[in-house]
Amino acid sequence: MNQVWLSAAGLSLATVIGSVLGFFIKALPHKWNDAVLGFCAGVMLAASTVGLILPAAEQAGIGRWWLVLIGVIGGMLFLNVLDLLTPHLHKLTGLDEEEHRNNASLNRVLLFVLAIALHKFPEGIAAGVGFNAADSSSAWAVSFGIALQNVPEGMVVIAPLLIAGVSKLRTFLISLAIALLEVLGVWVGYGMGSISTLMLPVMLALAGGAMLYVVSDEMIPETHSHGYQKIATYALVLGFVTLVFLDLAF
Repeated sequence: MNQVWLSAAGLSLATVIGSVLGFFIKALPHKWNDAVLGFCAGVMLAASTVGLILPAAEQAGIGRWWLVLIGVIGGMLFLNVLDLLTPHLHKLTGLDEEEHRNNASLNRVLLFVLAIALHKFPEGIAAGVGFNAADSSSAWAVSFGIALQNVPEGMVVIAPLLIAGVSKLRTFLISLAIALLEVLGVWVGYGMGSISTLMLPVMLALAGGAMLYVVSDEMIPETHSHGYQKIATYALVLGFVTLVFLDLAF
């Protein structure tokens, strides 16, 4: 039981650390804002493939590849629907409803923040399930890998919200709520014990599909819309490679 608490606390703390780092980004020139957002896009791209879709495929097995396909497509469709709802999230950001209607950039930011939130829950479940085994070493390895990934993801949440005009306090509270989703996921995974072999791959793939949708449809176009697409592209590759090597190392 103590191990589950430690894992949940570590995962949420890593997100909070990343969020604190994100507060230093707002003052950067626009060129470097695009570079940071490009780096975050690379992190999300690697997290969706290496951290979510590939593990989902491994758990599903060759014979059940269709579970992963259903999950990825379902995640993309889910974010497509949320895209229609983002103008109605003015209460979440504390900004005027009219500003949401007239601010496409703000709505993009909310969409990929929702994608980050969406993948925290199944990610937490994946970490929590392992603590039911007699040997919890693999569960700790999964938790540590996710925690490392959570630091740059915390920056993904904070920096774009600040740039879009959301207050620092509300931005931090949004980040904290997202971190707590992962805590909930760890406990749900632990409580479910031998989680259905069908459900976990689908949930992981769904989260991966949602993140892929946001990276392709929102984040990359945003980083390429101000004339700094070259540096944003290099930053994306750097973010992708960084998370891949972190995943291989831990």
